Amino acid sequence: MDPVIEAIRREFAAHADPETCAKSQRFFKEGVRCYGIRTATVTAIAKKYWKEVKSREKPEIFALCEELYRSGMLEEAFVVSEWASRLADRYEPDDIAVFRRWIETYITNWATCDGLCNHAVGDYIVRYPEEIEELKRWTQSENRWMRRAAAVSLIVPAKHGEFLDEALAIADLLLTNTDDMVQKGYGWLLKEGSRKHTDEVFSYVMAKKQKMSRTALRYAIELMPKELRAEAMKKDW
Repeated sequence: MDPVIEAIRREFAAHADPETCAKSQRFFKEGVRCYGIRTATVTAIAKKYWKEVKSREKPEIFALCEELYRSGMLEEAFVVSEWASRLADRYEPDDIAVFRRWIETYITNWATCDGLCNHAVGDYIVRYPEEIEELKRWTQSENRWMRRAAAVSLIVPAKHGEFLDEALAIADLLLTNTDDMVQKGYGWLLKEGSRKHTDEVFSYVMAKKQKMSRTALRYAIELMPKELRAEAMKKDW
């Protein structure tokens, strides 16, 4: 085992709190394995050890990330999310295959999905926008976290007004999905898109609301003015 991984695990073990771990379970329908450490502490530890690994070659850092993922521990997955996003200026086109494998193999809950995809995968797409087609393929995966990843990878760009057409296309591909984690994912994407494109997202919602789940609909309109939310929530068919 790499000494950095050993050091991280020692620190996590020292900070572990069974009571915090037990409380964390209420945020997940599926069981999670965790040390029970506050997010701010995990982030601080991840940043501390990033200073020790950042000079290594990217494939070696990716290998460390995979070793952390293999533990199945929530906090170790959060370290991966932190480190992977810090490699953004070193991304290359083939790195999407690494992210896809990680999601398919190691992601088992919404927190680790969003942690990796909101920033690392999102930053990758900003750098290589042509890979939106890869996200569209993820919408057809049998893996629920791949389908959620297709939407939440565009959250940050959408918040800044980017990729509206692509966000709507991904929402279309996920529109009738029955998994609530997927519904919340694309609903969240529409919500972030509405920050800069309220009219366009409202028009989309009005055109699609007969097919959208109420869960996705509520997420999508959350930031809209009260009168638009009321109009969207009318069951007028």
